[in-house]
Amino acid sequence: MENTWILKGGRVWSEGRFTESDVAIAKGRVTAIGSGAGAADARTVDCRGCYVLPGLVDVHVHLREPGFTAKETVATGTAAAARGGYTTVCAMPNLNPAPDSPEHLERELEAIRRDARVRVVPYGTITRGQKGRGELIDFGALAPQVAGFSDDGRGVQEEALMREAMLRVKGTGRKIVAHCEADELLRGGYIHDGDYCRAHGHRGISSESEWRQVERDLKLVRETGCPYHVCHVSTRESVELIRAAKAEGLPVSCETAPHYLLLTDADLKEEGRFKMNPPIRSAADRLELLNGLADGTIEAIATDHAPHTAEEKSRGLAGSAMGIVGLECAFPLLYTYLVRRGVISLERLVELMSDNPRRLFGFAPGLAVGEPADVTVFDPERICEIDPETFLSKGRATPFAGWRVSGCTLLTLVGGRAAYQDEKLKLK
Repeated sequence: MENTWILKGGRVWSEGRFTESDVAIAKGRVTAIGSGAGAADARTVDCRGCYVLPGLVDVHVHLREPGFTAKETVATGTAAAARGGYTTVCAMPNLNPAPDSPEHLERELEAIRRDARVRVVPYGTITRGQKGRGELIDFGALAPQVAGFSDDGRGVQEEALMREAMLRVKGTGRKIVAHCEADELLRGGYIHDGDYCRAHGHRGISSESEWRQVERDLKLVRETGCPYHVCHVSTRESVELIRAAKAEGLPVSCETAPHYLLLTDADLKEEGRFKMNPPIRSAADRLELLNGLADGTIEAIATDHAPHTAEEKSRGLAGSAMGIVGLECAFPLLYTYLVRRGVISLERLVELMSDNPRRLFGFAPGLAVGEPADVTVFDPERICEIDPETFLSKGRATPFAGWRVSGCTLLTLVGGRAAYQDEKLKLK
């Protein structure tokens, strides 16, 4: 029967803990969680030894369509997402045309309706043309169809403009989702302004270029009360500022990404696959990010999946485009190198990659009776090597090529439909 499944004998995430159980799915929804659940004619998956999770949610991806389909499309990006265990992704607005009006947003929505394998919720821009300057968009006109408002790739440079944006967004029920970067502090940099940068004659991006704008925006949140989310936090100062703001009770949240949690600038190589914005930072920054995971300052992990063509990533650290891909390897990397090494618990990882993003952005709560069957099955013992040549994404640039990981996706269901199914999946 279509969209009817029994996920049998897995370690099921339910009400904040894992319990060995069955999950029954019918007509696209979870109908029961418990031993012996399900219809006799359902497709049965042997999940013994596997984790059955609410589908992962990535609130920061770049699908590149419309406008940049040589880099990625909705079809290829969401295929990669499904393979990585994601059932919902939020698409950033650096597109052509940028989604700064209902007409321009409709171009993106057409591609999503036609080709998406997982749920895709787009962002609207903050400024017209996503320039980080100039004219604000009509937030109310886009609010019902977007996850929030962002000029990701550019920070909003003028304080008065960001204040006005917050005042207007506050009444829409959406968030400002901020790429924090002060242009006047960049000074032509393209990797972290640290030891590797100075030893190899590169131009550095200072930590202040990020945290100074975080500091400014938190002041504006205090004035306006606008819900506010900081993208791809990479510096210890940003973590400290957000921690203090949350303690103050301000409506703020933030995300970081796997590469900031697993790498430092000491790991850099003279290759474009190590270049992204913000850059990989110092060991001290990485340590504070891990502290932020532990104490709840950082509530989400997003990939900032940012595919480019092979040619654009072939020009070394100085000349390559900013951005790496991550949808297909984020969960196994974090499971292998944080959970299995005792840095965080698996329960915390599920919160960071599924439960918290759902709560922060108002999405359905996940694996619960009556909810849409957005479910992912992971095999924690299956070991593989990250090989970009096998990616479903058009992007191939990852600093994690060759890393050995465990925790591979066996099945991703979106509304009960198989968005990804591994060849090793055991079906009855």
